[in-house]
Amino acid sequence: MTLRGIFVMVLTVLVLAAAIAPAFAQQYPNVSNLKPFAPEAGFMSLPGYLRWLVFQQTGSWITYAEAARIVQQQIAAGR
Repeated sequence: MTLRGIFVMVLTVLVLAAAIAPAFAQQYPNVSNLKPFAPEAGFMSLPGYLRWLVFQQTGSWITYAEAARIVQQQIAAGR
């Protein structure tokens, strides 16, 4: 295989990866505008409520640490 062939193959893989990646990105519900432990959050912490929402949508639980990180990112993005 020539250097040009390898370059074309690598470029093709990178373009495909960039096109497919957004399909795999998880979109989490935004809970940053809710008050923790309030009725609108199901009387749960925001990470706990996010975990519940994700479970309802996907049938899979995310870890509390992951949910806490996501909530912090959402709060920071809202400022």
